[in-house]
Amino acid sequence: MTALQIRQFMCLNDNFGVLVHDPESGATASIDAPEAGPIEAALAEAGWTLSHILNTHHHGDHTGANLELKARTGCTIAGPAASKIPGIDIELADGDTFDLGGHAARVIATPGHTLDAISYWFESDETLFTGDTLFALGCGRIFEGTPPQMWASLRKLMALPPQTAVYCGHEYSEANSRFALTIEPGNALLVERAEEIVALRARGKPTLPTTIGDELDTNPFLRAGNPETQAQIGMAGADPARVFAEIRKRKDNF
Repeated sequence: MTALQIRQFMCLNDNFGVLVHDPESGATASIDAPEAGPIEAALAEAGWTLSHILNTHHHGDHTGANLELKARTGCTIAGPAASKIPGIDIELADGDTFDLGGHAARVIATPGHTLDAISYWFESDETLFTGDTLFALGCGRIFEGTPPQMWASLRKLMALPPQTAVYCGHEYSEANSRFALTIEPGNALLVERAEEIVALRARGKPTLPTTIGDELDTNPFLRAGNPETQAQIGMAGADPARVFAEIRKRKDNF
């Protein structure tokens, strides 16, 4: 099977638009739909026809172009069940599989940022789309869920293979790196990565995709069970869920 082709581009202020294309069948999905214009421009540039929108959660900056794109293309909209997603045709739940041109995406429920949040893991393509659950060096603000719920969701993603490429919903990496360094200033891998991110942004380049492995090494939210991270914030030996909640609280006030 031919590998999926992926195009990433900016929408709105700091949202990422992502198109996923199977060259054999022609099936093309937009991961969320922040803004119609950039998505349509990317489709035209690639010569692809939109067949699906795969929504990760209901927030307007991820679903705002659903109905416009559906009206113009007739695309099928899939997303989390029992959600407020406009135009949804296929409702997905934890453990479901979505097929895109023969490429199977496992649906992983990742509540916390919102209660309906899901991530899409294309195992054979070693690619994960996390919406606003996991960011490079960060995680989504907890609007609807609880810290223990978000920590449980992140643990699901942490268990995926380290080489898994991760595409997130926003370009937040530089701001996230500044906060991460307040948690682990002595993490050499984090210091190096933060410098790389600053250099990329200075050139107007995206900082994504990241990988699960890189996040395990440098993302303070995923390192809540790490003894060095716990000691750094004065919570040595604490329950990782409590450590995560403290780190999330600090980020909210950063």
